[in-house]
Amino acid sequence: MKVTSGALALLSCFTSVVLAASSWSFDDATLSVQGKAAGVGGGVKEKLSPNSPLSKAITLSAADTLKISLTTKEGKTGARPHQAFLTFNDADTGLQESLVLSVKENGKAKIDVSQKDLPYQLLTSSKPLKASIVLASFGSSTPYEQHAFTLDVQTDASAPPAAPSTAERYTSKPEIHHIFRDDPKSGPKIISLVFTLAILGTLPLLLGAWLFLGGNANHVSKAFGAKPLAHGLFFGSIVAMEGVFFMYYVSWNLFQLLPVAAIVGMVAFVSGSRALTEVQGRRLAGER
Repeated sequence: MKVTSGALALLSCFTSVVLAASSWSFDDATLSVQGKAAGVGGGVKEKLSPNSPLSKAITLSAADTLKISLTTKEGKTGARPHQAFLTFNDADTGLQESLVLSVKENGKAKIDVSQKDLPYQLLTSSKPLKASIVLASFGSSTPYEQHAFTLDVQTDASAPPAAPSTAERYTSKPEIHHIFRDDPKSGPKIISLVFTLAILGTLPLLLGAWLFLGGNANHVSKAFGAKPLAHGLFFGSIVAMEGVFFMYYVSWNLFQLLPVAAIVGMVAFVSGSRALTEVQGRRLAGER
């Protein structure tokens, strides 16, 4: 039992050492620069080493596309890191831009870079850019960050990169002078007069149709005798509502109209229900 425990302890220590010694790296890395005018097999093609950068700078013109493919490895096994970047650094200004590599679960990774992927500050750098590959993830494995190659960006002199707009600064602004529109005006009075006369002209027709269908004006006295307040308020509220609309057309605004219309409408609702109750009583009594 003591021997077994000692063996297990030794195996555990050995495993810990192996895990601690593993680190991120890459393999089977190729770099190519392909231009629009280059045919099959044209352009630049180089192999990248995880231990040393390329000896000569890679030129990237305005029409070129830089392509990198590699296999990320944790120890000796292909794996997908949590972070995989191709980083460009300007040695003079210290500015840096990181582009994300597309990595599969088995570690196969690739990235395409053209001048449109780089910011204006790096495109106009006076010196070549330092390109590094960064691989890191959770766990005890040592991250990888090494200089891979040097990139010489050559912009098109006839179409230089557009400078970015100046960032907005939050400071005091010039005073704003609002110019409000004039108050809305009513339509031409002649049109309103025509429609008013047209409505008034229908009243005799309405009264004639009511008499023709058997209207009985003799019940007016009975109605006001039974419920004088209800019938009086109901009729008065109808006339008052017409007056409210007339005042709105002549001079009132919406804020003056709404409270008065609400009061008149409430009076019409309450008094109308009482008046209709009285009318229902006469109808049930057989009076028409």
